[in-house]
Amino acid sequence: MNKRVVITGVGVISPIGIGKEAFWNALMEGRCGVDHISSFDASRFDTRIAAEVRDFDPADYMDRKEVRRNDRFVHFAVAASRMALEDAGFKITPANAEEVGVIIGSGIGGMRTLEEQHKIFLEKGPDRVSPFFVTMMIVNMAAGQVSIQLGAKGPNSAVVTACATGGHAIGDAFRIIQRGEAVAMLAGGAEAAITPLSLAAFCSMKAMSRRNDDPKRAVRPFDRERDGFVMGEGAGVVLLEELEHALRRDARIYAECIGYGTSADAYHITQPDPEGDGAARAMARALKDAQIDPSEVDYINAHGTSTPYNDRLETLAIKRVFGDHAYRLAVSSTKSMTGHLLGAAGGVELIACLLSIEHQRIPPTINYEFPDPDCDLDYVPNTPRQARVETVMSNAFGFGGHNAVLVVRRFSG
Repeated sequence: MNKRVVITGVGVISPIGIGKEAFWNALMEGRCGVDHISSFDASRFDTRIAAEVRDFDPADYMDRKEVRRNDRFVHFAVAASRMALEDAGFKITPANAEEVGVIIGSGIGGMRTLEEQHKIFLEKGPDRVSPFFVTMMIVNMAAGQVSIQLGAKGPNSAVVTACATGGHAIGDAFRIIQRGEAVAMLAGGAEAAITPLSLAAFCSMKAMSRRNDDPKRAVRPFDRERDGFVMGEGAGVVLLEELEHALRRDARIYAECIGYGTSADAYHITQPDPEGDGAARAMARALKDAQIDPSEVDYINAHGTSTPYNDRLETLAIKRVFGDHAYRLAVSSTKSMTGHLLGAAGGVELIACLLSIEHQRIPPTINYEFPDPDCDLDYVPNTPRQARVETVMSNAFGFGGHNAVLVVRRFSG
């Protein structure tokens, strides 16, 4: 029999707040983290806005020497993991280290390091490239450094499924605990890809909003006037525990993880399946895994990127899976406030779901002004909502047709 799994700690680094309290308060205020890019001169780009993390000092979470030897996405991962452990009141010790694992992914990894070291290579030659270049850049180093810094010796891996990364990482960690291979797992995603080359690439794809003169209103999921996503950065990490282990230490439990569904669109490198088939199958699988009826879901934290295709087809997929109940449940996109955190999105958005259960409030979709006839669900427009929130679904879909869906439920003992 599968073991039951609960979530007992959260750690979040986001453009709207660092730490769960600041993050939640910003969601409830409908605060937007998008602004003009400050980390480099973006004046030559079609899109000149992003959701940057401000006022973050990695030295608060890592030794300064280690800060210099790691990319920004790793800084975020270590910080969020420390927060999750502290929030859970969980200590990794020699006695339990082999039973505590880490799965933290990134969609892009150390892009900032890659660009900086390539410039050094071109300008100063191969002898000047950092000996830490490879270990700063590769995606698995977020999970690697978290285990090194915190002493977790259990199952350890990294997920790379573009914008579905955080969802897959948490779902895979859920499965590991279910099977009895660990008693606790730190899981989620981290991203720090707001760099000139990344921005240029996404601009060339015509995927991002060009609402440069009005950054706070640029991300508008499900709105008729949406024109693309806005890049964000940060990390979202949760601590999952085997239920009996959590109860024995009298842990505070945010929710029980009850369902995980994955699928592939098998259609196109960037566009979703035109019938919403892949997303629908992932949601249906998560519900089947959770052994619940679709009518039991109260709220969906949508992938909701603010791109024309994604929002229309995610809406279609929700209606395919939930039928008439699709019009009775709440659907919102917190990307309207955080921007799109790419590989970190799934982790950060699951944390929004957990806090929604804790506070019995649903975050809004801000910047919703013009209804789209193809997007006709209840998107919790512009203001948060007090509501009964018992069972929540979190959607994460990525380039390549990767889909990851998580279902969590209030723990009732």
